Amino acid sequence: MSNQITIALSKGRILKETLPLLQAAGIEPAEDPNKSRKLIIGTTHPDVNLLIVRASDVPTYVEYGAADMGVAGKDVLMEHGSSELYEPLDLKIAQCKLMTAGKVGVPESTGRLKVATKFVNVAKQYYASQGTQADIIKLYGSMELAPLVGLADIIIDVVDTGNTLRANGLEPRDLIADISSRLVVNRASMKVKHKLIGKILEQLTKAVEERQE
Repeated sequence: MSNQITIALSKGRILKETLPLLQAAGIEPAEDPNKSRKLIIGTTHPDVNLLIVRASDVPTYVEYGAADMGVAGKDVLMEHGSSELYEPLDLKIAQCKLMTAGKVGVPESTGRLKVATKFVNVAKQYYASQGTQADIIKLYGSMELAPLVGLADIIIDVVDTGNTLRANGLEPRDLIADISSRLVVNRASMKVKHKLIGKILEQLTKAVEERQE
């Protein structure tokens, strides 16, 4: 239905910080997404539903039109790498940094680097831009282990406080990008449902600005 809007969200920190912004736009979940087993949740807005998906899947759902809008971290969007998504608004939430990290006091190898990360595409682009030869090893979690057991020289991961790195004898090195959550919109939806999406976008923009004051 052309008058219905679906917003893709992922559980966790992004959802927690997005909900107050949506509330300011008159959109509140009909039930708690963190407690409900439902993956499609209605809201107090008659024309808006929420789609609860994995964080890394948000851009895919939006790109292919299964969701009209979504909220995803810039790290996820960089890795997804689609030019088919509008990214009209930085929500300025879930802020952190995408960085390289290595063992404390161990200089970076001058030869071919072994890099462990879940951000494979970002890593390839980053080291290509640096003119550095690197073998990229895909891991899904516990990145900090890789240098400790000799799997990799360097990791690329999202860093918030840096406490997990320090606890495992690692240190942050190079900043790749400052990360925050962004609102993304499907291109076709932007045209077909422009009126409703435009209104939600306007209200969210206002909510973000008020939050920054």
